[in-house]
Amino acid sequence: MNVPNIHTLNNATHQERHVHGGVLSTFLHYSFIFLISYFSLLICACSEEAAEEEEFADWQTRNEQFLASLANDSLLSPDSRYQWKRIKCFSLDESTEGAVGDYVYVKVIGRGSSTVKPAYTDSVRIIYQGRLIPSVSYPQGYVFDGTVLDTYSVKTGSTAKMKLSGTIDGLSTALQHMCVGDYWRVYIPWQLGYGTSGSGSIPGYSVLVFDVTLLDTSPAGHTMKPWR
Repeated sequence: MNVPNIHTLNNATHQERHVHGGVLSTFLHYSFIFLISYFSLLICACSEEAAEEEEFADWQTRNEQFLASLANDSLLSPDSRYQWKRIKCFSLDESTEGAVGDYVYVKVIGRGSSTVKPAYTDSVRIIYQGRLIPSVSYPQGYVFDGTVLDTYSVKTGSTAKMKLSGTIDGLSTALQHMCVGDYWRVYIPWQLGYGTSGSGSIPGYSVLVFDVTLLDTSPAGHTMKPWR
């Protein structure tokens, strides 16, 4: 019977400790990396949340003040280069004076040669860009949607086709008063936009600013002709 001597046992024990120590060291190493990564992500998330809070601080108040300025100052003393319009939401009684949030406010920037206007049941083809009012990081307003990625341009923008009945009330109201070829800047109060809860990247109580050009319209049940 072979009995291992004390040196063999000591070597085996030393090797076993070395292996276990290496495993433990590796475990601690990766655990440390994991913890560092986790806390880094946590700090980044907190920083982003804080930045977002600063971006939209007092958002309801800022938007209400912005809209009040449009409803009062801008309409009383319009820029001579533009024609201002105040249009009541299509679903409200036009015979009575409404609240500030019952209207969309429009700068007519360009006029088309057509007199054709879409009805609520029609489909339209438009070029558009939607943004929020100016904020800390977006002095021109955060762009949340549109067919134009950068500076608004009818020449470089792509087009979108949609049913008027499928858009928010504010945009639908404006489009029903536009003639084909018109280019308007439309200011929509949160009451006629995405309300108090918002949508996606759009916070609640947001005034929406749309640059929109009406290119074509098609009655319900008709196929819109292809755009050139």
